[in-house]
Amino acid sequence: MDAEDDLFSPRLNPPLQNTSASRDKEPDDLQKLKQWQEERLARRLRGEYESAILRLSELVNSNLETPVRIASVRVEGAPHTRSSFLGFLINPLLPPVTSDSTLESVLHTTRRISHILQDSDIFSHIEAKLDASRDPLATNGDVDVILKTREKGRFYAKTSTEFGNNEGGASATARVRNAFGGAESLEANVSLGTKTRRSYYANLSLPVSSNLQTWADASVFGMDRDNSSYASCTEGLRGVKAAVRSGSIFSGRHELAYEAVLRHIGSLTPAASMSIREAAGETLKSSVLHSWTLDTRNDKMMATRGVYLKLFQELAGLGGDASFYKAEAETQCSRRICPGVALSGALRTGILWGIGRPTLFSDRFQLGGPTSVRMLRANSMGPRDGADSPGGDLYWSAGVSVISDLPRKPHWPLKLHGFVNAGRLDGLDKSKSLQENVVSCITKPSVSVGVGLIYRFDPVRVEVNFGVPLVASSSDGYRRGFQVGMGLDFL
Repeated sequence: MDAEDDLFSPRLNPPLQNTSASRDKEPDDLQKLKQWQEERLARRLRGEYESAILRLSELVNSNLETPVRIASVRVEGAPHTRSSFLGFLINPLLPPVTSDSTLESVLHTTRRISHILQDSDIFSHIEAKLDASRDPLATNGDVDVILKTREKGRFYAKTSTEFGNNEGGASATARVRNAFGGAESLEANVSLGTKTRRSYYANLSLPVSSNLQTWADASVFGMDRDNSSYASCTEGLRGVKAAVRSGSIFSGRHELAYEAVLRHIGSLTPAASMSIREAAGETLKSSVLHSWTLDTRNDKMMATRGVYLKLFQELAGLGGDASFYKAEAETQCSRRICPGVALSGALRTGILWGIGRPTLFSDRFQLGGPTSVRMLRANSMGPRDGADSPGGDLYWSAGVSVISDLPRKPHWPLKLHGFVNAGRLDGLDKSKSLQENVVSCITKPSVSVGVGLIYRFDPVRVEVNFGVPLVASSSDGYRRGFQVGMGLDFL
């Protein structure tokens, strides 16, 4: 081959020559090459998806004022839900037939329908779409709203071992969701415990308003409770309750109820006081109750921000042996004062005013213990008769707590705790004015301080505290040293 042929012949390259452009950043390693190809494909698919979404968004936005009317709404995948109940929820959200309807208003209506179905707690999946109307009389612009749904499981049962309000127990719970096809919830529970020896309840809850903001409840309940640690007796309750609740706990929820309860005080110990012996036997309470609850806390057990407020009233005397007016108020406010440290303040108060007859043991307040005024024995504050605490008619309790993360372990459920608690429980002296009773109760508090540890053991909170009572009435049952508390609601 001469020099001229060599000059014009094509140059041969060795096999597997790297032909990628420098901007592709194609790697040499096989594993890295595979990963690079997957990432490149993902970027391409993401770009195509975003482009499709952009084009769809532009298409929708450019046709928002197009006249469109909802001809019908179809809910698919709801075999256990009554069509009448679906109409009860959906019909109030549909615009009037005579109104001017556009694509924008139809999209807003579809979203509201999806939200109300989600709030019913019947469906685990809801997918909405618009389709041309199937109605043979439909006009141009009529559409059907189709909601493809999947119902949640209807039946639920569990057994558990629980700790709450300083006692332990075992329970079995069964629940039927959407029991009769109208978002009804039927629940039953049976439990055995250390202090509440036996308890049961059955509750039926159902919506009574189309916006699902108002619900009705009907329940039966009963329990047998051991009060021998502070009152030398046992107490049995059997009752029925009917209630209507409205609103949300985040914006303020009202509950109005009627309750009838048969109480039995029995199994008195040989050392039972005269107050407990006089309370022995059966009594019937028939009362009307109202409560209002607001809760904006970010955590119900160890909040770092938000406010909790509850107001409760009860009027008894609609037949039966009990005749009284009872009012209680409870508030809690929490704030983070620095990273990892939160300050919480709580206040509770209540009054029981007998109407025409003395108040009964089962209706009086009890105070003291690791979940209320710490470093005092459970239910040991207030008036005493021998070794028994028959309860009081007027009380208040307040507490300030500082809760801190463990150093370098902010994610642990174990927290440091410091507290100051104060409170008092008194019987009302009818020979004095209400103002004099209140002033006397406020100016003679029992006070305790301490430090300890909090362990978050969902759904309960466990405290191990070391503290002392600084001030205590002679009738209060106080203790020094360590105290363990388990419960759902702490001061």
